[in-house]
Amino acid sequence: MPDESRLQTVLLNTAQVATQAMAPKIALKRLGLTEYQEALSYQRSIHSEISEGQRPNTLILLEHPPIFTAGRRTLPHELPTDGSKVIDVDRGGKITFHGPGQLVGYPIVRLKNGNDVVGFVREIETALIRVCEYFEIKAERYCERSGVWIRDDKGDRKIAAIGIRVARGVTMHGFALNVDPDLRYFDRIVPCGIADASVTSLRQELGREISISEVSPIVEREIYEALSRVSA
Repeated sequence: MPDESRLQTVLLNTAQVATQAMAPKIALKRLGLTEYQEALSYQRSIHSEISEGQRPNTLILLEHPPIFTAGRRTLPHELPTDGSKVIDVDRGGKITFHGPGQLVGYPIVRLKNGNDVVGFVREIETALIRVCEYFEIKAERYCERSGVWIRDDKGDRKIAAIGIRVARGVTMHGFALNVDPDLRYFDRIVPCGIADASVTSLRQELGREISISEVSPIVEREIYEALSRVSA
């Protein structure tokens, strides 16, 4: 008779291979430092092609030069106090900052459950929490506030922001993980419309230098697994 533990291992490996084979294909585009408007046009083009069934689900990873973007719910008093340029975008959420040292991801995927934005956001949050755990940082969700947070005796600090739009059952926009950006930019706005909390980064929490190249492989793995669960 075959060894039972070995048989269980073989069955488990077979199940894993079968699961991977059934998972939807997700193309990965690494764009490096890209102007926001250029990336937005690229997103819209990919979104249109996926909506028409002409392209596989796609994850874009990049950084942006310094820019503020405002979601549909942004209020006037949350805008920059120094007149900095702001780009209005058709995503959920409020105003945020993008800049070098921040890893931005735009998952453009067809959802299994049509317009289940909340379920999709929760999966992205879980993936980013796991990224933080990899670097031994305890992160979590925070009540009704989207994104990923660190909460301890130092106060509430947001380390990743999420803003999504779903049209024709396909997502666009995405997440921004603060790896090592210049956090002083956030002092010019009310980040995500939240005045009673601060913003942090992996570098600030770790107390050491950390690069996008060090973090990207972990983000790619965790986000890909999350997207495989929710995309069609």
